[in-house]
Amino acid sequence: MDPRLVVVSGTKKGTITALSNSELTIGRDADNGLCLSEAAVSRKHCAVQSNKGIYKLIDLNSRNGTFVNGIPVREKILQHGNTIRLGSTVLLFLAEEEDVDEPQPNHFQPWEDKSSLPLPSGTSSPTLILSPIDSHLGLEAELPDLGIMVRDLSALLKISGHINTICKPEVLQREFLEIMFEVTPAARGSIVLTSEIDELGTVTSFYRNGAKAPETLNRSLINRALWEQANVVNEPESTGAGDAPLVLCVPLFAVKKTLGAIYLAGAAKVRFAENHVNFVKTVAGVFAVALQNAVHLAALESENSRLRREISLEHNLIGESAAMSKVLQFVSRVAPGDSTVLIRGESGTGKELVARAIHNNGRRKDNPFVAINCAAITESLLESELFGHERGAFTGAIAMKKGRLEVANTGTLFLDEIGEMPLSLQAKLLRVLQNREFERVGGTRPLKVDVRFLAATNRNLEEAINASSFRPDLFYRLNVVSIALPSLREHREDIPLLATYFAAVYSEKCKRPLEGISPEARALLMNYHWPGNVRELENAIERAVVLGISNTIVPEDLPENLFESEAESSVGSNYHDAINAFKKQLIVQAVQRSGGMITEAAKLLGIHPKYLHRLIRNLSIKKMIA
Repeated sequence: MDPRLVVVSGTKKGTITALSNSELTIGRDADNGLCLSEAAVSRKHCAVQSNKGIYKLIDLNSRNGTFVNGIPVREKILQHGNTIRLGSTVLLFLAEEEDVDEPQPNHFQPWEDKSSLPLPSGTSSPTLILSPIDSHLGLEAELPDLGIMVRDLSALLKISGHINTICKPEVLQREFLEIMFEVTPAARGSIVLTSEIDELGTVTSFYRNGAKAPETLNRSLINRALWEQANVVNEPESTGAGDAPLVLCVPLFAVKKTLGAIYLAGAAKVRFAENHVNFVKTVAGVFAVALQNAVHLAALESENSRLRREISLEHNLIGESAAMSKVLQFVSRVAPGDSTVLIRGESGTGKELVARAIHNNGRRKDNPFVAINCAAITESLLESELFGHERGAFTGAIAMKKGRLEVANTGTLFLDEIGEMPLSLQAKLLRVLQNREFERVGGTRPLKVDVRFLAATNRNLEEAINASSFRPDLFYRLNVVSIALPSLREHREDIPLLATYFAAVYSEKCKRPLEGISPEARALLMNYHWPGNVRELENAIERAVVLGISNTIVPEDLPENLFESEAESSVGSNYHDAINAFKKQLIVQAVQRSGGMITEAAKLLGIHPKYLHRLIRNLSIKKMIA
């Protein structure tokens, strides 16, 4: 008789399957040679291969393992009389024809038990002797304790080996929930992470079939698990419905920190057994450490990426303060896209520099950057400048002219002082933003355009909308992404760096060597409120370089309005008052000794006559020496 497999226990009890020279697969799928419709059996559980009359059993990475004579195996050469267990199904491998009726007691080996299962009628093989591992199965046995242990051990090894190699927190959480579905009867699972202030933060939820699940969680059960630092077992997810799913919630303890909780919800009326709770509680510690490492690594990678973007960012912005770092972060984030950006801030804060930085670091950087100042051009000319005009559109239009919008095609159009644009043009600009098409002045043919729009204003556009001087629909189109640039007084720590930079620039332009800025001049620059922001600072340094005489910038080289600010400043005012009083005394004495001759007084003081004239004017001592 040919070798065969006989099902002696399970849903297919009594089935006899002949083994040929080809491979026989066993599993839950219908296309297997032997189909076992049992939940504990994998879709492709194992296979029996034949090679020159030798039959080998191979486990196909099954979920719950394959056992031969009660021992889990990966590969096993089958011998006549071997028992094979898959879940709660037991098969007998028969390779010979025997007439033995019953084995004698002395035939038992030390590991054997006298419990037996008779073969199906019509089978002449001997009574099957089961090992102690299989003997307590019974004809309708459930998954045995050893099967549970092997299942849990397999899942634990998978968690320890596979999950620790995953670096992305999102993937790690999904993989962990898939393992939870293999071990527990949960129909839905979630990983709930706490934020830094111990409130519920991010939630990752999946169904058993792998689909994304909604975040329908019982927050009170999660809070209870976190606050009490204890497991919540078989609590109903909602109190209103009688068939509400039962919940298993286990806190996630990492190194000196509680990361969150594992939240598992079963199907209706399905309870979590003690072995489920013990397993989830055990692996929660392993998963928590892996998750903490993954979150920390993701944060480091994000910070590293941000710093690299800032280092490689092409820009002319100067500053090392926290306020300027935020501006650079904003540029690095919005530059790669095509979103419209509204740049807000006081006059002189560098709005056009930010716009150019966005363009130079985006995908359009090799294409035109076209800027137009909406406040510098009259209403009658602004439309033609922006949209262009056809020949003969108006008096003097002797030829067709492309507008700034058409010139900027495939590039970036920067609309400076957008708050000053007339209402009639705002409506036309709105159409361009919506449809990316326009018509030249005097034209009838719509022209398509591919342009990224950047806009800037120092006006409060919300107040302009209330005053009916700015269209609200245009504001919403422009205000897709916005940033408010800080005024110079909001990041005073950057003033010395900016002043040094401007001094170097204008020193080279004026061919005048400079060694730096004196401490007194630096104090004046730091104490001034700078209503004109960086532009006013640049002008002040340029004036000092042009008018200065010494090899350093001193207070007398700076504009007079900075001295007014010094007098109002409470920080260091006593020191500067004393210095100025001493200077006045020296100058008055020198002028008196020289008989009122400024040139002679300058020689006595060892300074240039022009410098002495500036000191007399800035210190307001002209009347004292008259």
